[in-house]
Amino acid sequence: MGTYENLLLSLQEGILTITINRADKMNALNIDTVREIKAAMQQVYDDATIKGVIITGAGAKAFVAGADIAEIAELSEVNARNFAERGQEIFRMIEQCNKPVIAAINGFALGGGCELAMACHMRVATTNSKFGQPEVNLGLIPGYGGTQRLPLLIGRGKALEMMLTGDMISADEAKVLGLINHVVAPEELFTTCETILQKIMGKAPLAIGLVIECVNAVFDKEENGFQTEANSFARCCASEDFVEGTNAFLEKRKPAFRGL
Repeated sequence: MGTYENLLLSLQEGILTITINRADKMNALNIDTVREIKAAMQQVYDDATIKGVIITGAGAKAFVAGADIAEIAELSEVNARNFAERGQEIFRMIEQCNKPVIAAINGFALGGGCELAMACHMRVATTNSKFGQPEVNLGLIPGYGGTQRLPLLIGRGKALEMMLTGDMISADEAKVLGLINHVVAPEELFTTCETILQKIMGKAPLAIGLVIECVNAVFDKEENGFQTEANSFARCCASEDFVEGTNAFLEKRKPAFRGL
């Protein structure tokens, strides 16, 4: 799976688990770690044996507790813009992946960690998890897409409250708001994520990827989401998986999808 300094990668039964392995730094996202996430996601795009992804953080304290403040403190206006754009590009790569990506959140998901989780397609958190965008405490704003994705997930008013106060919220409140999909006991985190992915992986791969593409189109101002949906529907109808799926339904058997 390649050699990484700040990530651990494990592939089992089609599910790639990407673990941010900086537990002594609360898994803070430094520049090298963000670069490695990009490289790991490129493997996801390129490797047909990978069917789904779990992104998590090492240890029980933090998913990702933010960015590396020592690096941020050195930013100028010019390289800060590049810093933000690079992170946005990599997180968009996660969001636009045609394979399902789940954030397994074990502890703090703050700042860049919350932004990383929001870039994933779904989020499962443990009962002790906390969420927040506390950048205003540093005289900053979220720079990896937080100002854009948080309002889409929880609404404008609550997103503004979180980002303007810098306050953290609990996993239970995050679920009520729609920020996360499930709250589970710590020992159930990975089995829950794996169960969701295994269920998805039993469906038609082309259709799965096109659902993700169509949902992303909802939030793309340059796309006509309804046209994207119609085009994608037509692509499905031209696929072998469509023939297999409809025949299997009519024949009352389980479909054998091949992603074709």
